[in-house]
Amino acid sequence: MIKKFYLSLLCLLLLAGSVHAESPEEIQKLRVIAEHGDVSAQFKLAMRYLLGYKVEKDSVEGVKWLRLAAEQGNIKAQVGLGIMYADGNGVKQDYAEAVKWYRLAAVQGDAGAQLNLGVMYSEGRGVIQDYKEAFKWYRLAAEQGDAVAQNNLSVIYSKGHGLKQDHVEAFKWLRLAAAQGYVRAQAQLGFAYEGGHGVRQSYVEALKWYRLAAEQGDTTAQFFIGNYYLNGYGVKKNMALAKEWFGKACDNGLQEGCEMYRELNTGTKKQ
Repeated sequence: MIKKFYLSLLCLLLLAGSVHAESPEEIQKLRVIAEHGDVSAQFKLAMRYLLGYKVEKDSVEGVKWLRLAAEQGNIKAQVGLGIMYADGNGVKQDYAEAVKWYRLAAVQGDAGAQLNLGVMYSEGRGVIQDYKEAFKWYRLAAEQGDAVAQNNLSVIYSKGHGLKQDHVEAFKWLRLAAAQGYVRAQAQLGFAYEGGHGVRQSYVEALKWYRLAAEQGDTTAQFFIGNYYLNGYGVKKNMALAKEWFGKACDNGLQEGCEMYRELNTGTKKQ
């Protein structure tokens, strides 16, 4: 499934520059500069209102300043305004407007905007669903090293959405995303190794990537590790460890993990 991903406003704030303690006088000074058309000040002021940093949180006021900066061509503001329209935060939800602002930033090479635009095309939000267009924008972002875009590109290749199915190419992009620590890609890479999708089958490699994902809290990976210890896939059978990993999956909300843990705990599971 395509991962929905919109850049967080916190990330945008960090992009606005180093955050430091600001007095009310400094905030007022920033406002005056913004009112005189300084695009950087407009964006910084927008972020402060959107996050409630040193001012009362006000999404509508934040969108106002975000729009002023975006209309002057500030790429981060354009992405941010797209986010606000996509989420309906501080403005009426409007996917077409979100696409408009994402596109303006995407054509200028912003990887986050390219990723978000790809999501809109893959899900048909604000545009007619078009996997070829989604592929185009995911690839541009993926080539810039965006892990989520790399993962989404892998999904398109593995599913054959809008192009010829290619498990080898899917594996290539999935591995790049997983190597950056993107947990969903790590879990999927484990699945690819387990099934031999685009790569030589290897339970040992599968377990390696499941473990990395599991350590980040991925419940499916935790469940699979339990299953590996239960059945001896790539490791020696170990009921205690199987129970431990099923328990972790259960504790994190995976019902299947609870069921397996209960069966092992009561001795009703055939070993």
